Amino acid sequence: MSDDLSNKHTGTPEHGQSIPPYSTTPVDHIPVVRARLKNAFKTGRTKSIQFRKQQLLALAYLVKDNLARFQQALASDLGRPDMETIILEISGTLSEAVDAYHNVSKWSKPERAPWSLNWFATKPTICKEPKGVALIISPFNYPMWLLLGPLAGAIAAGNACVLKPSELTPSFSALLTELLPKYLDPELYTVINGGVQETTSILELQWDHILFTGGCRVASIVLTAAAKTLSPVTTELGGKSPVVIDPNCDLKLAARRLLWGKVANAGQTCTAPDYVLVPKGFVDQFVQACKEVLNDFYPEGAESSDSFSRIISLSHVARIKGLLDRTKGEIVYGGSTNAETKFIEPTLVTGVKGDDSLMGEEIFGPILPIIEVEDVDEAIDFINARDHPLALYVFSSNSAFKAKVAEKTQSGSVVMNDTLIQAAVEGLPFGGIGPSGSGHHTGKFSFDMFTHLRSTLDNPGFMDRFLWTRYPPYNEKKRKWFISLVFPSVPARTAAGGYAGPKRWGPWLIAGVVAISSAVLLTGRPRLGRA
Repeated sequence: MSDDLSNKHTGTPEHGQSIPPYSTTPVDHIPVVRARLKNAFKTGRTKSIQFRKQQLLALAYLVKDNLARFQQALASDLGRPDMETIILEISGTLSEAVDAYHNVSKWSKPERAPWSLNWFATKPTICKEPKGVALIISPFNYPMWLLLGPLAGAIAAGNACVLKPSELTPSFSALLTELLPKYLDPELYTVINGGVQETTSILELQWDHILFTGGCRVASIVLTAAAKTLSPVTTELGGKSPVVIDPNCDLKLAARRLLWGKVANAGQTCTAPDYVLVPKGFVDQFVQACKEVLNDFYPEGAESSDSFSRIISLSHVARIKGLLDRTKGEIVYGGSTNAETKFIEPTLVTGVKGDDSLMGEEIFGPILPIIEVEDVDEAIDFINARDHPLALYVFSSNSAFKAKVAEKTQSGSVVMNDTLIQAAVEGLPFGGIGPSGSGHHTGKFSFDMFTHLRSTLDNPGFMDRFLWTRYPPYNEKKRKWFISLVFPSVPARTAAGGYAGPKRWGPWLIAGVVAISSAVLLTGRPRLGRA
């Protein structure tokens, strides 16, 4: 942890307190909340970099001061082990806030446009400005990281922000509702709680940017509503993320890393490995390696382990169990469920075909279908016949194998010899492509998402000596002058590719000489030093 976060204090740590009760936000209060944030944003105080840093540091302390309470809330909502909460959420959220705190000054600086002979005199500049009042809608599976991580980007960019956590995580949502106004400016950052009715009311309003994380069905509703108010939207949607196995891999390492990605948070991760493509003749070895790993993870079984999460709700248990009940594949490990405790055992299923029940939708649970393929080409064809996934995983020791899979497929990310970790790597964007999402966030990419790039320039009067051709009346002389001055040289058509011909420096060289001569004549002989 940085010295800033260790030695400064911007909030009040609270220990030993219970989780407050969950309550929804009155529907008629929602427009009032948005109007309050809009008015506070208009005061301009979020444009101060110092204000943004103070709020970002407070956000970091909101998490740091209340670690035990957040762990308690997430254990209550998700049945999640504390260690998983630290690995999957708390560490990433703190990193987002601290990274933004240290870099917001640099990120926010105006940038000069690339130098251009045509336009350098106009001082073209790109200003980084906040979009306004943002809305972040997060899912149940990572309620902290997918809400407070993007919030760091929104704060760094200078926005006001409404946070809409999932109604399926009432303990976390209630705790955040209590803590947020104690740490952050309540006129600019607030929580709205509720389900379908409240979310519908929220989406009837115009927002300056919406980040939605969730499933495709709800995303279509969000995008339809946003289109009516012309609210820009970034989506992170998930999908069925495949794994390609090369027999030329470190099998024990592959099984351990793959299954960690599958069973973490009980498989309720948008980038979790959804199914595995394994060459025929290698399936038995692969299955045996997976069984050994699962027995190492849960020596007494996952149901009695304190290191395995639970499914979020009974309806989700029923959905996942239904997929398993209808599979035509063979369950070779696991398969047990307990609806009362919302438990689904880590399960391996072989003999799965493309039209199986387990392949019809994102599983979002600890079930791993194993699909046999002839070779890597069939694996690639299988992947490309489906929607572009949020993530694609390849386990191989062969560089050519890895390159072939990456080059011949499309996905939000592609990870070699590991799973899940890409979202935690600083400097990498997190986002999907096509049905798995649009746009990116984490780190500076979150800042960019909530930032309006405002183009500015200041055109001096003397430029009309060169741009006089734009004014009517038009004639052939003006046309030729404009073309000679502004038109770029187009490379010649060649079979091997274009060739950039020489640039037209002549007209501008003449124009420059004229401009300098005119300046000298108007101002008199230039003085080279003081008298």
